Amino acid sequence: MLFYLITLNLARFLSEEVPTLKEGEQNAESVSAVEAWNHSDFLCRNYVLNGLADALYNVFCEKKTAKELWESLDRKYKTEDAGAKKFLVGRFLDFKMQDSKPVISQVQELQLILHDIHAEGMTLSESFQVAAIIEKMPPAWKDFKNYLKHKRKEMNVEELIVRLRIEEDNRNSERRLFTPNVAKANVVEHGDKYNAKRKPRSSGKDSKLGAKKGTFKKKFVGKCYNCDGIGHKASDCKKPKRAREANIVDAISHDVSNINLCAVVSEVNLLGSISQGFRL
Repeated sequence: MLFYLITLNLARFLSEEVPTLKEGEQNAESVSAVEAWNHSDFLCRNYVLNGLADALYNVFCEKKTAKELWESLDRKYKTEDAGAKKFLVGRFLDFKMQDSKPVISQVQELQLILHDIHAEGMTLSESFQVAAIIEKMPPAWKDFKNYLKHKRKEMNVEELIVRLRIEEDNRNSERRLFTPNVAKANVVEHGDKYNAKRKPRSSGKDSKLGAKKGTFKKKFVGKCYNCDGIGHKASDCKKPKRAREANIVDAISHDVSNINLCAVVSEVNLLGSISQGFRL
């Protein structure tokens, strides 16, 4: 706003007092000079009001002259500047680097805070800035921080940033080399565990029965040798053991009684004569 008023040749009205006519100066020339000054002061005052936000316009529109308006704004923003200085110092002291972010980007954020501190008139030596950056490095850089602390040669901020950039590039390259092998090993390990725990699938009613019993068991469809029943094995038969042995003996005697002995003898004789005929 000050630059804009200078280009309009109105900046002098920010510091000049309002002219007044004395009793002996009631001539036309003096009156026209006062009117011209009031007109220029009116323009200067309204240029400043036009540059304010709507909320501030309602506060400062009651000021009668450009000088009074400018001094009110100056007091307001000087108070804010004093608070800004304290705020910047607090930001600088509370700033801490984290392992989850790149170090170079965090150093650039700290440089912006230092730049704002210098802009507010608070000067810090370059050696102090280098020491502050080193001290605020993240915990994972503890060894490199101790290495920089023990260096006797003085460094400026640019040299420190170059060293940090080289160190960060080396760490990133090492991380890329070791990460794929670990990932493959994890994939193989998880795959083996998955295959070991994997169970065959079943469908339909069998899967439902298997889910209820815990394990699937195929139903027996053959004949029981104990009771000639169908649908269970002899080992699962509910009849006692003696009854099963008696049934076996009865089955054998029943089969023997049903054999036709005459037919067996005639068949044996026939086979014997055929074998003798082949020998002759």
